[in-house]
Amino acid sequence: MKINVVKNVLKANDLVAEKNRQAFREAGILAINLISSPGSGKTTLLEKTLAALSGRDPSIVIVGDLQTSRDAERVADRAFQVTQINTGMSCHLYANQIASSLPALDLEQASFLFIENVGNLVCPGEFDLGENLKVILLSIPEGDDKVAKYPTVFRAADLVLLTKIDLLDAFQYDLKRVESDLRKLNAVAPLLPFSATTGAGMEDWLKWLQQQKAAKLGAQARFISE
Repeated sequence: MKINVVKNVLKANDLVAEKNRQAFREAGILAINLISSPGSGKTTLLEKTLAALSGRDPSIVIVGDLQTSRDAERVADRAFQVTQINTGMSCHLYANQIASSLPALDLEQASFLFIENVGNLVCPGEFDLGENLKVILLSIPEGDDKVAKYPTVFRAADLVLLTKIDLLDAFQYDLKRVESDLRKLNAVAPLLPFSATTGAGMEDWLKWLQQQKAAKLGAQARFISE
């Protein structure tokens, strides 16, 4: 008898993810799944983003890590609410972990939900959490070969942030190669150079967030009217 465990796990995860997505839709909140290798700058991006959105767009953060609450502690003062999920041995978050976090969160009072996934370019791309958008961070020090080496996650990207762009001159980094590799996998996801150190790309990142929020609210209004 053939048993396909992987598909069964993914199917069960997707069912919970859809319930999460429904909860986000009903609350009117935009959920963004932040995915990257360790050290690519997810938490620093959140620190800068939450500071910029403060007072205008309250934001909730769910942080996934194998151990510790260090990243959650870094963003706690800037976020509307923060939840830490420690996965132990798991290299990514599951939809049921997000679902378990939702009852303690006041989704209707926030504009954005940022999910900082476990640092990994492999597993997170396969598991839907119910998010509206996947944002992939790719840092200059990682090298310019990562898009081609980890196609699954970049194929699913709604936006690719090329972080630590201020270090470009310190590395032999081929931007044209990265763009070419990305377009072979994903024809529509913008590639946005970004530096948390210099602020380069911050305005474009914030503009993109607001555009996505407006588009989601418009789509939700049409859904309700129908």
